Amino acid sequence: MFKITIIALGKFKEPCFKELEQEYLKRLKPFAKVKMVELPEVSYGKNFDLEKVKAQEAEKIAKHLPPDGIVILMEEKGTQRNSKDFSVFLQRIGGLGKELTFVIGSGIGLHESLHQFSNYSISLSPLTFTHNFARVLLEEQIYRACMILAGKEYHK
Repeated sequence: MFKITIIALGKFKEPCFKELEQEYLKRLKPFAKVKMVELPEVSYGKNFDLEKVKAQEAEKIAKHLPPDGIVILMEEKGTQRNSKDFSVFLQRIGGLGKELTFVIGSGIGLHESLHQFSNYSISLSPLTFTHNFARVLLEEQIYRACMILAGKEYHK
């Protein structure tokens, strides 16, 4: 069984995302113990220095990273994998017996300083998604990977 933490900046504003998340977390229970950590986003406006905002958010995130776990940043420029390759990746790193921590930034992304704590950087797609949609998409892909590894019919 995988031990997974998902650190996400911001709360869902739309109830449909919360419903989808609850569904995937329920489906994941036989395969993984998943803990959600929601951190508040740093408020910013038009004339704010976004790098400073990202740095402040990175400080919040860093406090929640496990000292001996595997940290995976979800980033636009990260490595892309198809679902089968992601399942192999999840099996390989999950087989190390360490907590897997996925980090999803706010709408402005993640600060570069988080790379010092990370082991991997992954992109869900070359397309751009809202961070809330990316969160649900990550949960679905973790579930899909678990189904692939279990030899179930969810993925063909």
